[in-house]
Amino acid sequence: MSAPKVHHEIEQKLDVPARFRMPDFSGVNGLASVVTQPTVRHTAYYFDTADLRLARSGITLRRRLGGTDAGWHLKLPVESSDSRDDLARDELQLPPDGKTTPPAALTGLVLAVTRGAPIAEVAKIRTARGSLAVLDSDGAPLCEVTDDRVAVLQKGHVSLRFREFEVEAATKRSASEFAEVVAALIAAGATPSTFTSKARRALGAAAAAPADVARPGRVRPSDPAADAVRAHFARNVAGFVSQDIRLRRGLPDAVHQMRVAARRLRSGLRVFDELIDIEWSQQVDAELAWIVHELGIARDVEVLQARLVAGLAETKSERSDKAAAMAVIRAEYGAATNGSLTKLLMTVESPRYLALLDLLVVAANQPRLTEAANEPCATALPPLLRSTWKKLARDASNLQRSGSDEPWHETRLRAKRARYATDALAPVFGKDALRFAKSLEQVTDLLGRHQDAAIAAQAARELALRDGASGQAAFALGMLHTLQREEVADVRREFLKLWPEVSKPRLRRWMQADRD
Repeated sequence: MSAPKVHHEIEQKLDVPARFRMPDFSGVNGLASVVTQPTVRHTAYYFDTADLRLARSGITLRRRLGGTDAGWHLKLPVESSDSRDDLARDELQLPPDGKTTPPAALTGLVLAVTRGAPIAEVAKIRTARGSLAVLDSDGAPLCEVTDDRVAVLQKGHVSLRFREFEVEAATKRSASEFAEVVAALIAAGATPSTFTSKARRALGAAAAAPADVARPGRVRPSDPAADAVRAHFARNVAGFVSQDIRLRRGLPDAVHQMRVAARRLRSGLRVFDELIDIEWSQQVDAELAWIVHELGIARDVEVLQARLVAGLAETKSERSDKAAAMAVIRAEYGAATNGSLTKLLMTVESPRYLALLDLLVVAANQPRLTEAANEPCATALPPLLRSTWKKLARDASNLQRSGSDEPWHETRLRAKRARYATDALAPVFGKDALRFAKSLEQVTDLLGRHQDAAIAAQAARELALRDGASGQAAFALGMLHTLQREEVADVRREFLKLWPEVSKPRLRRWMQADRD
């Protein structure tokens, strides 16, 4: 089966009474005309797990018959640059295939949400859709307003009827551009809908329940530390699952962000170690270490190849030398990049990975905690960061501009642990903690550049010395090695200027237990 066609939609749903009358939009600024479209009728069959894991996560999977877009549709929430990003969805479409069970090309994308639970039909909905094409003052499409009269069928009988309006932005338009159209509908008696899909309304309260991994609410310093632990796990498990979907879709940076989420979860197990049952923590950590390793294989090769290619372009070697060196790099890392990604995609289909997802859902909702977790955040949490910070401060203060890369690598690992630990506490302690986390982010970014440049320099050197490398390739790779070592030196100078600012005590005053 061909790859799904992707349609990015920004859509506002509105509830209207049965006798609602469409306004004429004559008072809306910037509109040239409104064009009435023919009424279409279609039937949609919605699919989900028995406990509605997709619907509760804001995901819709359906088979539509009739209309202009018959076939299989998977709607996924996405982040949007529009300030009202809750209106944005990616709709992945496949043509009709004559089957009544969803295609694996779509169900596989949401495996991190279903976690292998069976998917079956959960709702059947018939819709009569009238629509208007709204054009701006230049005659270009602005949005479409659809008037849907919906019937929900159960066992052959209509169990629910409702009327719903949708205002969808035209291609490359934003929600803000159709805001006045929505305002005119609201002025005529419509109200913003609380339902993200027709299926969610049809399925009732069970579909409106929280997702298995719901984004956490605010935790305050006076709240029990247990709330902060749960919030940290929930926030990063949700991020991990979101990036899993992006990985399966082949979207940029998904492997990196997925590994970051897993590392943050491991960091949480360490920073909150006194608050978490040790046996349970070790079990979760072991599985997270496994997936971090698997993600790292794909990510590290990807990063190295990208840095070598970009660095080679910056060298002052001849074009023919660069071409010869590029061929060596592609031969060495091109197949490895593709192979590691293929292996990773197999890994995230495995029973072990599905078991890890189940474990993470438990971590996000009911982590096994100790009695110490009942203490207020203000009392229990700041001391947990103390040892992590002290180890980083010791190592960073001993770094020198000259010498081997190893101490810089060790300090990078310390800095990442301190940064992730601070990130875990920042949502509780507010702007001062966030400011400290941002300063640590500068440290990890610099040390990350150091590590990447050092590894790239070593790789370039090894490729240049390899048997079979032409003189042209070896010359360009040698220049690349020099360029990467120059970046290592630049980063060291930059870091040694930055560290005194980062280590100032004023940045850690929010840590009540910090006695440095």
